[in-house]
Amino acid sequence: MSIRVLSLADTSDCDDVLDPLRRVADVAIRPADAAILRTEIVNTDIYLAALQVRIEATHLDAANRLKAIATPSTGLDHIDLAAAQERNITVLSLKDDKDFLNSLTATAELAWALLLGVVRRLPWAVQAAHSGDWARDRFRGHQISGKTLGIVGYGRLGRMVAEFGKAFRMRVIATDTGHTRPAGGVELMSLEKLLPQADVVSIHVHLTESTRGMIGREQIAQMKRGAVLINTSRGAIVDEAALLDALKSGPLLGAGLDVIDGEWRTDLPQHPLIQYAARHQNLVISPHIGGVTFESQRMAYARTVEMILSFLREKELI
Repeated sequence: MSIRVLSLADTSDCDDVLDPLRRVADVAIRPADAAILRTEIVNTDIYLAALQVRIEATHLDAANRLKAIATPSTGLDHIDLAAAQERNITVLSLKDDKDFLNSLTATAELAWALLLGVVRRLPWAVQAAHSGDWARDRFRGHQISGKTLGIVGYGRLGRMVAEFGKAFRMRVIATDTGHTRPAGGVELMSLEKLLPQADVVSIHVHLTESTRGMIGREQIAQMKRGAVLINTSRGAIVDEAALLDALKSGPLLGAGLDVIDGEWRTDLPQHPLIQYAARHQNLVISPHIGGVTFESQRMAYARTVEMILSFLREKELI
């Protein structure tokens, strides 16, 4: 029986990255859809995941042949890890591939784009310009030079964003739970000390049980009045009800989010943050596109294919 690889990942712009797999396995490419996953995973040995389709225990119950789930991402909240472990299904990800990840800058770049979008009110100014509305003073924004940037999670992406902050002449402070040494011009401190000082708080931590809800009502209340919150990590790190209250009545000036909690909902137009963003000019939301560039996706898919091939060789399946 030949090895069958099911891919729901959108590799349409770099289809050749799958060629090494095609030489040793039957590769089936399907649209990213939960119903398709449920049907096709039954006869699959390796699943190449799409982030927008959550892999539930019920999917794995029928996956008698499944040996590994490979995801071209660092985040794993689209996979029921406990269910995979119970069934001896290996999860392959980029999470700990630090040397490789240092070459990917797309998510850090998007964090900065979200910040500029919020403080310069770009989405609404652009929309106005498209209709010929040239009332420039109505879209008065804020300069970030001289302000304080607070990095929550001074790891790979946090360090990149810190360098952007220094380039924009900001004071940069950071907090991190690991034993890390800051680069020049960055001061490490506790979260409790960082929040009241930062004009911008940018989140760069992995979602774990210890970080779930770590920016809650108490933490948001500690933030500076007029501060901006940026989140390109995972939605569940922030208490979204508390965030909405802070956007409506303070202390926050605005927020830029590339992630929300419940991205797999089928009723996303009814998500409270999306509904709020549609009616207010202090919340910018993008649909989890931090890592979605032609360059970064090609690199991530190619690396994931390498991991799959290594796994198959290790298990003597090819």
